[in-house]
Amino acid sequence: MSPAAPELEWRGVRKVLGGRSVLDGLDLSLAAGRSLVIIGGSGQGKSVTMKLALGLMRPDAGTVLFRGHPLPGLFNRRQSDLYRQAGVLFQGSALFDSLKVWEVVSFRLLHAEGRPRRRAREAAIEALAQVQLGPDVAELFPSELSGGMQKRVGLARAIVGRPRILFFDEPTTGLDPVTAATINRLIADQVKRLGSTALTITHDLVSARTIADEIALLESGRIAWRGGRADLDATDDPRVRSMIEASRPPR
Repeated sequence: MSPAAPELEWRGVRKVLGGRSVLDGLDLSLAAGRSLVIIGGSGQGKSVTMKLALGLMRPDAGTVLFRGHPLPGLFNRRQSDLYRQAGVLFQGSALFDSLKVWEVVSFRLLHAEGRPRRRAREAAIEALAQVQLGPDVAELFPSELSGGMQKRVGLARAIVGRPRILFFDEPTTGLDPVTAATINRLIADQVKRLGSTALTITHDLVSARTIADEIALLESGRIAWRGGRADLDATDDPRVRSMIEASRPPR
């Protein structure tokens, strides 16, 4: 029996933006049920890597595959199959300020699946409970919440449909260390609970150590290093060591 195709795969992917090569022959694969965190400095191609998988961009060369089949881009049946099975936590949470929290969380259930409002609200409250928010929060508006609570609502929206694949875009950016640690634990717990495949992009090594099964360093548009979570602090790779040292607080 041939081995199962990776859940997501980037083969020889190139992407040029503003005349600069952001991805330069990227080869990367993500196995089903695994949590991969891509780390790297600003401008190294992390966001572009995720946007290509989501169909928000198309590669200039190479191929992005979902379960062994190419993803041509938006509005394609196979891309739609991925969307139906995916949940996304956006960097800025991207909540709809004009909707109540439960409507934000259940937006997909209401508008893509046509679920009745009562059932959608029940599902939203259940998802909020998974991120340690009570049912009273469901009737508030996003503007009434703290930044950490907004991030939890964003996570609840990502998991409400019990997705097969989860995407996390810089999940702790702008949060204080205590709130960031809470979000990291919640993400790790939900990925494990759902058994989902997860792709996270971050510059935060604390997030990477908490969320990841595997960590990959993206540098100059290619994977420069990849290893298990425990390998991060054990490796002698100078590029990884440099990033670890840069992340340490000043004495």
